[in-house]
Amino acid sequence: MEVDRIASDSENVAVDENDKSVVEGGAGDAASSHTGRIKRKNRKYGRSNSKEAVGVVSTPLPKYRSWKNSRRPRNGHGRGLPKKGGAGGKGVWGAPGCELLEEYVEDANDPNYDSEAVSNGDIEFKQVIVEADPEEVVRKSEPVILEYFEHGDTNAAAEDLLEFVTAKRSHLVCETIVEIALDHKPSHCEMASVLISDLYGRIFSAKDIAYAFERLMEKLPDLVLDTPDAAVLLSNFIARCVADDCLPPRFVHTPSHKELNSHARQAIQRAETLLSMKQGLVRLDNIWGVGGGIRPVKWLIRQIQLLLKEYLTSGDLAEAMRCVRELEVPHFHHELVYETVLLAVEAINSSVEEQLCTFLAELRRCVIVTPDQMDRGFLRVLEDMSDIVLDVPLAYIMLDRFVERCQSKFRLGDDVLKRMPTRGRKRFVSEGDGGAIKDHALKLRE
Repeated sequence: MEVDRIASDSENVAVDENDKSVVEGGAGDAASSHTGRIKRKNRKYGRSNSKEAVGVVSTPLPKYRSWKNSRRPRNGHGRGLPKKGGAGGKGVWGAPGCELLEEYVEDANDPNYDSEAVSNGDIEFKQVIVEADPEEVVRKSEPVILEYFEHGDTNAAAEDLLEFVTAKRSHLVCETIVEIALDHKPSHCEMASVLISDLYGRIFSAKDIAYAFERLMEKLPDLVLDTPDAAVLLSNFIARCVADDCLPPRFVHTPSHKELNSHARQAIQRAETLLSMKQGLVRLDNIWGVGGGIRPVKWLIRQIQLLLKEYLTSGDLAEAMRCVRELEVPHFHHELVYETVLLAVEAINSSVEEQLCTFLAELRRCVIVTPDQMDRGFLRVLEDMSDIVLDVPLAYIMLDRFVERCQSKFRLGDDVLKRMPTRGRKRFVSEGDGGAIKDHALKLRE
């Protein structure tokens, strides 16, 4: 590219037409030349291709406009900063901190050379894995397992266990899972079985699981002291692991089991019976039952009704409390209160009312049913009274008497007491009785 001259010196000189004669006359007339000054235009330089500048005389640019030594980008973009942040080019120091990236090679001829230095390559580092103590593995595994019972994420539990469990100590994890599950409810035992199945092949193998169950069977006499049905629960775990392909079926048929203690033989025999049943592997999927939150609502209502009828027949309050706990539906206890109050209203029997009132009082005392669930069940009955009274004409009387009986044993919510209907005057009292309730209006079967 060349820079062409746009106008010559003669073209840049402009002379006034009125003083043309004075200029032609020469430089002698200073006075006349003073009136007409010479006007010069600034020189303009243009950039063009060498092929297009044929016949045009080019002049070099000044030093301050030299394109060759300019650091500015020629495409018109950028801020004129040096390339590569000042690290590029010849004779530069480089980018700040680049000296840390270079590998330093020691010279054996250097007077400061140390033959025992780490950086000269004579020393080789190898990874050494320190085996944790069995007590430490059990101590670290317990909070991970208890936390898993809360969130149910097997992947999170596996990641936490991999931080401190090695191949030689992996059987302790399986053993700890089963021991902790023995002290928990059936839903947690189901979660423990799922955890063992998911950790199989990731943390422990089939040999580790078999060795863990052998150690558990040896400790069964001690486990029975804390958990009386430990042998039954352990047999369920063994059968479930065989169904999940975590244990080989030969584990329950090994002749060496005859040398075990009585509790261990009972667990092995029961596990073999579970596996030999017709369609036993399919049934073992629900060996721990189905969790309360997963069960259908109609099935739960049916179980609650059967529970109440069994309690009225047997009168065993402790067994009724155990059945309520086994349902594991604390969010659905308002249905239990609703069915209890509805049964008391429909019974029209004071002894049944007293028995059901004792049942509700015990639920409230043991904090099995919360006050909120208790009030919610009574309020549901009050909302459905218009339909209940069609089947039970004395429903309002029965409900009022049952609420008073319950109020004497435990305190109901203020919302329930405020929404309780009052007795109608025309229904129970005549004009000539002086406000007394007639006896034939409360014909109850005592």
